[in-house]
Amino acid sequence: MNLITPEFGLLFWQTLIFLLLFLLLAKFAWKPILGSLKEREDSIDQALKMAEQAKLEMQALKSGNEKLLADARHERDQMLKEGQAIANRLVEQAKTTATEEANRISQQAREAIQQEKNQALAEVRNTAAQLSVDIAERVLRRELADPAAQQKLVDDYLKDVKLN
Repeated sequence: MNLITPEFGLLFWQTLIFLLLFLLLAKFAWKPILGSLKEREDSIDQALKMAEQAKLEMQALKSGNEKLLADARHERDQMLKEGQAIANRLVEQAKTTATEEANRISQQAREAIQQEKNQALAEVRNTAAQLSVDIAERVLRRELADPAAQQKLVDDYLKDVKLN
């Protein structure tokens, strides 16, 4: 039973050593240990706050990047629409110019054809008039070669003329 129940002297010295060790630890080690634990707790809290702040900043940057990307896409789409509109306008302008030029050339060709036609008709008229004059001259020469025929022709013309 000696082993199970300790004696009074042993209990006294164990208690005294425990109290001395406790006082020494409380005086010299407890404050630095608690200080380092407090410092570690503070650094962990600070790291958590910084991590949360970094997380918020990353979310803000991500939303900012998404907004910039959306703006860039919108601007790109706008530029593409403007480029397409300019291209369509240039095509329409080129078509209009080509149509106007074709109409102008066609009108000039019609005018040139009309002028040539008029010149040809005038030439035909002149030629016909010249031929008529030549034929009339030959006929008159043959008919008027005889003085009696000349007198008869003058009389016929005088009959046709009406005097008032």
